[in-house]
Amino acid sequence: MRYGKITATARYLPTKVVTNDALAQLMDTSDDWIQSRTGIKERRIAEAENTSDLCLKVAQQLIEKQTIAPETLDFVIVATMSADYTSPSVACQVQGALGAVNALAFDVTAACSGFVYALATAENFIRSGLTRGLVIGGEKISKLIDWQDRTTAVLFGDGAAGVLLEAAAKPSIIKQVLKADGTRGDSLTAGYRVTKTAFYQEANEKNKLAMNGRAIYDFALNDVTKCLKTFVGEETIDYYLFHQANERIIQKMARKLKEPIEKFPMNLANYGNTSAASIPILLDELVEAETIRLDGTQKVVFTGYGGGLTWGNLLLEL
Repeated sequence: MRYGKITATARYLPTKVVTNDALAQLMDTSDDWIQSRTGIKERRIAEAENTSDLCLKVAQQLIEKQTIAPETLDFVIVATMSADYTSPSVACQVQGALGAVNALAFDVTAACSGFVYALATAENFIRSGLTRGLVIGGEKISKLIDWQDRTTAVLFGDGAAGVLLEAAAKPSIIKQVLKADGTRGDSLTAGYRVTKTAFYQEANEKNKLAMNGRAIYDFALNDVTKCLKTFVGEETIDYYLFHQANERIIQKMARKLKEPIEKFPMNLANYGNTSAASIPILLDELVEAETIRLDGTQKVVFTGYGGGLTWGNLLLEL
């Protein structure tokens, strides 16, 4: 039996840093207001670069790190809610630009759970006989934001990161659970496509990101935490890599799990909420710092949750 093993990680962040003070020049907010409620100090905002550009930079790094020829890739999967186009997918754009001529390619749209969903899917491809591929989370959320809405504009940032997944005798992912509840989908919406045809024109253009913050907060602390408690069971976990949405949410979830906060590394102070990119960005930083060693000796949980509503957990030996 072959399993998927993470053999390399990479990230790419836009160069433009936007501080809380900079946002205070655009809207009624302040550094203290943002930090006290979210833990965010600054975020990266892409300018001319689009989502596919960010993801391509990650893909190039991944194949260079392992000296992999693009033609040997079997799949490219991108988790995103901010694709350049409806079609082609970001994954197909990356596949074409990279020269990965033998790779299947598609996007996963599960918002902030996207990377967890995509990595679980990729693992199943390896188990079914494929050899290697890329799993990337990438977002240019800034193009979906209403920059006059301080309840959402202060939260999000742009970026991309991902992993190279290769066939091995021992898996990285040893357990997974994925969940969804579409009845609460209106708690977070973005990119609505308005009907404008020769036969009908819709009046309401609600295409910007909108979020019911209280509903998402309660969802994370109740549904997501309950699911995670059951999922972890009696396992001893070295690190929990949570979707980086809000510092207070992570702190409260840690308390509910009765785990020390040191097991919950955070980087949202520097990047904000990067949606599907948040977990792999954090992973790559921890690998770079040698906190996570990719030698199979540490148990790590990835937990994503967000729009859909979707959530999911992966237990990995990294």
